[in-house]
Amino acid sequence: MDNTLYTAGLTIAAAFFMLSFIFTIYRIIVGPNSIDRLLGLDGTVSMIQCSMATYICWTLDTTVTNFMMVIALLGFISSVSVARFRKRDGA
Repeated sequence: MDNTLYTAGLTIAAAFFMLSFIFTIYRIIVGPNSIDRLLGLDGTVSMIQCSMATYICWTLDTTVTNFMMVIALLGFISSVSVARFRKRDGA
C-alpha cells in the first residue's frame, strides 16, 4: 500500500473522530436527562478507544494498549454504576 494513501486514510479517520467528539461533547453538555449524558459518555469512551487504535496504526507503537484497556474498564464501570444508582430525573 502506498504510504501517502495510508496517511491520508488515517488523517480522514482522525478528522471524523474530531467531528464526532464535538457532537458527543455537545450531547453530554446539553443532554436533557442523565441517560442522554450517559450515552454521550459511552460514545466518548468508545471514540477514545478508536482514536487510540488509529494512533497505533499511525505510529506502529503498541504501548497505548494498556491505556485502551483501562479506558474500556472505566467506561464499563461508569455505565453500570450510573445505571444502578440512577434516580428519575423528574422526581
